[in-house]
Amino acid sequence: MSNVHSEVPPSTPTLRELVDGSHGNVLGVKVAALTMEQAVKGILDWGKSGVGGYVCFAPVHSIMEAHDHPAVKEALNGAVMVSPDGGPVASVVASQGHRGLERLSGPDAMLEVCKEAAHRGVKIGLYGSTPETLALLQQNLTASIPGLQIGYVCSPPFKALSDEEKDAIINDIAQSGVEVLFVGLGCPKQELWMKENAPRLKPVLLGVGAAFDFHAGKLKRAPDWMRNNNLEWFFRFASEPKRLFGRYAKHNPRFLWLTFLQRMNLRKF
Repeated sequence: MSNVHSEVPPSTPTLRELVDGSHGNVLGVKVAALTMEQAVKGILDWGKSGVGGYVCFAPVHSIMEAHDHPAVKEALNGAVMVSPDGGPVASVVASQGHRGLERLSGPDAMLEVCKEAAHRGVKIGLYGSTPETLALLQQNLTASIPGLQIGYVCSPPFKALSDEEKDAIINDIAQSGVEVLFVGLGCPKQELWMKENAPRLKPVLLGVGAAFDFHAGKLKRAPDWMRNNNLEWFFRFASEPKRLFGRYAKHNPRFLWLTFLQRMNLRKF
C-alpha cells in the first residue's frame, strides 16, 4: 500500500513545531513540555491535516523499555510527540528548565481529545483491547461526551498477523475516515505498532495504554489527590501487585539512579 502522507500547509502551526520549541531529554527520549491545552489542540490540528504520525504517553515503564531496547527508543523518538505520563518523568523535564509543563497522562489526554473532537466534529477510532472492553468503552464515551463520533472499532486477535490481515486492518482504518485513532495495546507493543503503521495512515495515532480499561470501567483510577501528588503508581501497584511488582522492582530504582546521573552530568543520554 502506498504512502498516503500529504504536506501540512505552511501557515498551519504543527504539533511537531510546538514540541521542537519546548522539550526535555529523559534518558535519551525527547519528551514534550506542553500544557494539556497545547497538546490537545496540536493533536486535533495534526489529525485534521491528514499527515499521519503518532503520539506516545510515556511513564517510567516506557522510558526504561526505551533505555533497554533500541527498537523501543527508536519508536518513541520517531513520534510527533512524547508526553510525560507520570510525575517522575515530568519532574526530570521540569528540572531541565521547563517549569510550565503539565503531566499529560494517556487516560486524561484521551478524554480531553475526545471532548474537543466532539466539538470539532472529528471522527475518532479505537484499536486494541478485547471486544468486551471496547463495547463498554464506546458506551461510556458516547454517554459522557455528547456528539462524539466513533467511526472505527477493532479488537485485534492476540496472535501474529499475516501480511494480508495487516493490510486488511490498514485498509479498514483508511476507509473509516477517522482522523484520530486511539491505540490501546500496552507498552511497548503499541509504540512498535504505531511506528510500523503510521507511515501508511492519515489519522494521528495516540498510544494510550491502559486508558481503554480505565474509561471502560474495568480498572479504577487513583483519587485526584494521589494523582496530584505523583502517587498514582502506588495506587496501581496496590490494585495489581502481582502483575506490577516485577515491572516496578526492575524499572523504578534504575530510573531514579540513571536520571540522577543524567542530572549531575555524570552520564550522557
